[in-house]
Amino acid sequence: MAENAYREIITKAVCGKGKKFSQSAHTVTPTHKPSNILGCWVINHKYKTTYHKDAVIVEGTYDINTWYSFNNNTKTEVVCETVNYRDRVPLTLRDKQVVSDHVDVACRPLQEPNCLEAKISPNGNRVVAQVEREFLVEVIGETKVKVRVDDDGLVEAEDEEENDEELDKELDSLDSEFLTDDDKEDE
Repeated sequence: MAENAYREIITKAVCGKGKKFSQSAHTVTPTHKPSNILGCWVINHKYKTTYHKDAVIVEGTYDINTWYSFNNNTKTEVVCETVNYRDRVPLTLRDKQVVSDHVDVACRPLQEPNCLEAKISPNGNRVVAQVEREFLVEVIGETKVKVRVDDDGLVEAEDEEENDEELDKELDSLDSEFLTDDDKEDE
């Protein structure tokens, strides 16, 4: 292999990846003392991400809607509470060849926030909702990659003056009377 066998190319690529599953217990306070939980669901999920060298921070909110009965199961109501969360997603795969401090973060939920279980708290005045969520994050930045170069494909730069002299010789050798008067009349 010659000294020119490899080249370094700077390109944008995935420079880090991470995944995190988490569960949270949220306490929802209804307006009446609940008799039974009839349903619980999570909606309006919003989040944003920030990059911190070895992890991505995912911060967001979602609404927990809890449908419950009260007054000895004679009436029902839905209570909605917005909750905040903050997940630190560690980067398990990291590229050490990153050449720029500016990176982009791509984040997508593998599991949107979802209520696993909702039950009445031991004191009987609140509802405890168990919520799960999972995120996959990718950090995209400029990195160096090495590629092998075909030595036969390398071309040495030629001397321009030598090329100009050869071109002048070829032009001088052209027949300026290439088209005769007879040929011009046929046209």
